[in-house]
Amino acid sequence: MSDANNAALGRTRWAIAEGYIPGWSNGPEPELQSHETCCILNAGSTDAQISLMLYFEDRDPQGPYLFTVPAQRTCHKRFNDLQDPAPVPRGVGFSCMIDSDVPVVVQHTRLDSRQAENTIMTTIAYPL
Repeated sequence: MSDANNAALGRTRWAIAEGYIPGWSNGPEPELQSHETCCILNAGSTDAQISLMLYFEDRDPQGPYLFTVPAQRTCHKRFNDLQDPAPVPRGVGFSCMIDSDVPVVVQHTRLDSRQAENTIMTTIAYPL
């Protein structure tokens, strides 16, 4: 596939309506730490400047969290690791909007290790 085709792969705005990081985990960290992740594919030839905003039921939005996904690369950004402007709260449901200045593809993954029988869930984010 030519780079011209790759440049158009994806969208510039994505939503993940469901997010939750448990307050505790079962198993060694970081491998089995409960987490939420947005996996971002930038197949184009230009670095993607990403802005991520969190939304909650009972408090004001939090963010933006800003980072770069280099051209023709992928980034698996754990919400647990987001610190600036504030850590993502544990044990609180949230949603997020992801904006990019170039088209990207976003997938959402969760590992919930609160019990010894771990579970992982993944789904494509909603392209807007």
